Amino acid sequence: MSANVIATKNFTASGPPVTMVGLGGEGILRTHRRDAQAREVIKTAVKQGLTYFDCARVYADSEVYYGSLWREHPETRSGIFQASKSARRDKDGALADLEETFERLGTDYLDLWQIHDVRTDDDLKAISGPGGALEAFVDAKSAGKVRYIGVTGHHDPAILTRAVEQWPVDAVMMPVNPVEGVLGGFLITTMPTARAKGMAIIGMKIMGAGHYIDLKSRLTPELLIRYALSHDITVAIVGCSSAEEVDTLADTGRNFKPLSEEERSQLLNVFEPHAKRLAYYRGVL
Repeated sequence: MSANVIATKNFTASGPPVTMVGLGGEGILRTHRRDAQAREVIKTAVKQGLTYFDCARVYADSEVYYGSLWREHPETRSGIFQASKSARRDKDGALADLEETFERLGTDYLDLWQIHDVRTDDDLKAISGPGGALEAFVDAKSAGKVRYIGVTGHHDPAILTRAVEQWPVDAVMMPVNPVEGVLGGFLITTMPTARAKGMAIIGMKIMGAGHYIDLKSRLTPELLIRYALSHDITVAIVGCSSAEEVDTLADTGRNFKPLSEEERSQLLNVFEPHAKRLAYYRGVL
């Protein structure tokens, strides 16, 4: 493979290849009325060769920003893997979200549609019960409106693992970072459960929304991305706020070298005393 090309993995065993790093839906994309800056980030990601693009119905204007470009360049849209999410728990609400997502993205299909931010037992019951959102996701896939369906969560690894075990989903999005390396949870329960089912695994919270970066301590974005990619995941997504951040993400994916056991151990030792506090996305620990 050319040194200028980002390596890919198949999305599920029989799925299409996606780049091992992808553009997350946060950063500049989770804003309103920042069109010029958001478009620059997306265009840079395309130019750098990223093929996995993330957003969500509740991420401000993220879908609108993508849509403004995909309408102008339908040939680009057809060559990328576009993911979005719905946080609605009922079937009718989720289907309404999907139609609005299509309108905002300027497309008539999604490569991946995800049940967003599953946190509690009540979420599981509402989503999978009669008239729940899971019905919408399964129906949308059967109708060809979405190619794959998934579930995301960053609050409770036990809850997300149950969703992975019980639901007919193709993918799971979960935190993959040194905090999780210390605490376990998602990495030792959700990840192997998903792998056993042949599901795609999307790593998020790679840099803890930037809170884990400390250049004085050599905690660089590159090191944190390498940590995530050193796990058995399909793609690591990072929200970016500038073209320069996209360049860093792409370059790290392009030149990826797995962490050595010594590097991994040193990194976890840095996070170990602060892991519970830094797992802000889980809620109270």
